[in-house]
Amino acid sequence: MKKILLRMLYILLALVIIGFLGYYFLGKSDQVGSLASGKRLSRMEHTSTFHDGVYANLENTPAIKEGVSFVEMLRSFFFGKDKRNVPDKPLETIRTDLKNLNLNEDLLVWFGHSSYYLQLGGKRILVDPVFSKYASPVPISIKAFDMTNPYTAEDMPEIDILVITHDHWDHLDYKTFLNIKDRTKQIITSLGVGAHLEKWGYPAEKIHELYWGESYESKGFKFTAAPARHFAGRWTKRNTSLWSAFVLQKDDYKMFIGGDSGYGKHFKAIGEEHGPFDLAILENGQYNEYWKYIHMMPEEVVLAGEDLGAKDILPVHSAKFPLANHAWDEPLIRVTKEAKRKNRPIWTPQIGQVVHLKRENQFKEWWID
Repeated sequence: MKKILLRMLYILLALVIIGFLGYYFLGKSDQVGSLASGKRLSRMEHTSTFHDGVYANLENTPAIKEGVSFVEMLRSFFFGKDKRNVPDKPLETIRTDLKNLNLNEDLLVWFGHSSYYLQLGGKRILVDPVFSKYASPVPISIKAFDMTNPYTAEDMPEIDILVITHDHWDHLDYKTFLNIKDRTKQIITSLGVGAHLEKWGYPAEKIHELYWGESYESKGFKFTAAPARHFAGRWTKRNTSLWSAFVLQKDDYKMFIGGDSGYGKHFKAIGEEHGPFDLAILENGQYNEYWKYIHMMPEEVVLAGEDLGAKDILPVHSAKFPLANHAWDEPLIRVTKEAKRKNRPIWTPQIGQVVHLKRENQFKEWWID
């Protein structure tokens, strides 16, 4: 009993310290962003899932699984980490010169976690770029894994379309967005996220915020926001902006940009309305049974791909940040095992590898020593 009480005191002390540091840093920085106001807030208030100042999921989505207390969840998070939570040596990556790629080639390059670069139809697209060393406002936690050739914001070429699924720190990185601001032409994002970007100096006319079901079309490209089962927020109050997946269509090619999501009925509904998809990019990692409603288990990633009618699945949201207690390579081990069991095609590129969207690629189990 004394050991349990001591652990609880350590947890409370850690939370107090983190809270103090967060308050100190955020109070002196613009990085937290801004809440929606004025016309943006009025528009949000006229959407069907916005009530009392916050957004809600389509399905009941508890932050913590039923029967699990907040204290139990914290104890597991602080004291239940797998000893292989972080790689024991720098991850081997491939150095690709993004600025000199043939723009006529339709391709993808993954940078780890949920950040990736696309070339499609002669346009350069960047999704959820995070190139800072920490996925946190406090530079003492959630440090990125060491890599042999880590990509930086300076490596990015001029971006035609920047896609932001939601405003969490591991998807919307303040330093990265300041760096690429002058090289970004247009932004597609979830409703409410534009308030952060405008505070950081992005012109309002470049920002296209979508609610679920709304579309933005330009020069043969169509982006449609679709529901996800997650949450949003950059500080104490959750869900003051929306979280989304995006359906990207260019001519006869269709891609699902998943963002963060727990498994739910929405995948089947999206597949029936917008599918089938040539490629579904789905989050796979940073999961825990205690918060299973907001992040998928690896086996559910394959199931979601089937619901969407995806020809191929690309699992992301792993191999960069230790946001959960599982071993760093467990997401890839489990998702590939399930895909093989179901005989489903799955893409597992190495960080930095050029992946061709419309022709065959070769993948290896690079996470295995």
